Amino acid sequence: MKLTIKEFDRLCVRPTVVITTISRNGISNAAPFSYISPVSSNPPKFGFACSVKHDTWRNIMENGEFVVNFVGEEFGPLMHILERDFPYEVSEIEKANLTAEKSKVVRPPRIKEAYAWLECRMEDHLGTWIVGQVLEAEVKNSYFKEVIDVKKAKPLNHIYGEYFVTEMKVRKFNRAQIS
Repeated sequence: MKLTIKEFDRLCVRPTVVITTISRNGISNAAPFSYISPVSSNPPKFGFACSVKHDTWRNIMENGEFVVNFVGEEFGPLMHILERDFPYEVSEIEKANLTAEKSKVVRPPRIKEAYAWLECRMEDHLGTWIVGQVLEAEVKNSYFKEVIDVKKAKPLNHIYGEYFVTEMKVRKFNRAQIS
């Protein structure tokens, strides 16, 4: 089946995170993103694509901090709330009945219901790609073994629009298996 160039993203399964920021007045903002990626591990950096029209963009440009909240499939039904275009300084965390929790080193809150968090300070932006230095990384103890326990975390992954992937399985391939 031939796709139009604009449909290319329907082939990509991408992790979904919720980025939290705060306004200049300290009001929390939360929005889902799936165009995300670690940028480097040494030094630790994380990036995501964000429209310059988003409150997320505005808040990061004003105060330079954000939290990456890793979320599971239970957040799926909340996506329609978190992605809504509420007026500026209306908290999506409150609208989605989630719990804002104090972060360890940045001002924007974490979302308590997430299973892991990256606290970041913006380092740069390239067009709409925001790059942050990871200042703090934490995962709930019961969700981590040698790597994230996907069976327990049930990471939410986005394909397109309202289409998500919710079942994953970890499989380790050693060099002998891939030679």
